[in-house]
Amino acid sequence: MKNLLLISNSTLHGSGYLDHCADEIKKFLGETKKVLFIPYARPGGMTHDEYTEIARKRFKKMGYNLSGIHEYDNPKETLESAEAIFIGGGNTFVLIDGIYKNDLVTIIRKRVNEGMPYIGTSAGSNVACKSINTTNDMPIVYPPSFEAINLVSFNINPHYLDPDPNSKHMGETRETRIKEFHFYNDTNVIGLREGAMLHIKGDKITLKGSTGARLFKKDGTQKEYKPGDSLDFLLKK
Repeated sequence: MKNLLLISNSTLHGSGYLDHCADEIKKFLGETKKVLFIPYARPGGMTHDEYTEIARKRFKKMGYNLSGIHEYDNPKETLESAEAIFIGGGNTFVLIDGIYKNDLVTIIRKRVNEGMPYIGTSAGSNVACKSINTTNDMPIVYPPSFEAINLVSFNINPHYLDPDPNSKHMGETRETRIKEFHFYNDTNVIGLREGAMLHIKGDKITLKGSTGARLFKKDGTQKEYKPGDSLDFLLKK
């Protein structure tokens, strides 16, 4: 049974790294004690070691042992025996490039389909979807494909921002960008606001966190959802 926690952001204004979602992570992981971290997104250009150390300290505070996948000689073998994985935020193009170059797409998909818990924040949530085409990031590297791990049949736009009617900014809004995506693609998109997260358990999906989300469809329709709402329909092909 698939078990994923897809979080919009790792840091919420006014709190520290993963503070806003720590309780949900602990409920999600339950008795699991070891977490394998994939640090390929490299936020701010930090090294894999630097990023892993940040995650390691935070997970230790929650009661879990975390190690970085880059600390092992064989990433694929390491994934085969992992109890749970956490893929952190940063640049989505850099992240998916690293996943492809280490040949991890198929094995992550297999292990998650077998029931291995998957936690993603921001870019880590993007790569769980059908494609990375609704990321907010700059394409600073050219990955082998924009197709993602395809653990769910929809896309996410993390850090989703509603149009500000008082703003004098004349550039494109997130809503405009998602409409551009739908000109070429049929995939449903969830605009996941900061503080929001999706828990997927088998064929059930629940919106959690402190903020809501907005669904965008190919036909131009939109619908608002609040924490606690069921979004099971998103998992139907």
